[in-house]
Amino acid sequence: MSLVDLIAQADERGLAAGGLACLDRCLPLLGGDDELLRPLWACLADGSDWAAALTLARAALGPVEPAEPVGDEAVRLTRRMLESAPAERGAAALRPWADACSLASLRVHRLLDPAADAGTAAEAPDAGRAGDTADLPPLVAAELRRQAAVLELLAGHGAQGLRGALEVSVEGRRVLRAVVSRRARSAAEPGA
Repeated sequence: MSLVDLIAQADERGLAAGGLACLDRCLPLLGGDDELLRPLWACLADGSDWAAALTLARAALGPVEPAEPVGDEAVRLTRRMLESAPAERGAAALRPWADACSLASLRVHRLLDPAADAGTAAEAPDAGRAGDTADLPPLVAAELRRQAAVLELLAGHGAQGLRGALEVSVEGRRVLRAVVSRRARSAAEPGA
């Protein structure tokens, strides 16, 4: 089943987990603590309201600073995922958010993928979401698989799938953190 279909069929918990997992994997770009989103995951597990935990997560990262580099699209996309998260967890509000997070996360991974052609980074923002993953760069293809895995875990196991979804997210966050670290080292090298 394609990612587009998985999002269309996901229930409220699946949509919340799908969007949250995308945000969680991109968290290294914001310099956030790995545990920053843990209270939101806990709210999904116990079914409680996540509005307070969402407010705390936003406050922990601080307001968007005007001095932030305008050119860092990956950071802006990640911030937008957090800022646009709906306080109410109804499916009507979560479905467009989860879909937007999916697209944003794929875009972030395309921007950071060293194998991605710089000229095609802006093309086909939803490439692969309908099922054809043949020409995707490795980092983007892996993110697409992670997004599908999270939604499949929740669809197949309900609340019990959250633990596996979190594990998928943590693995993806480690991968992205390594990519971000490698890029920072390359940029800091003389002559880079």
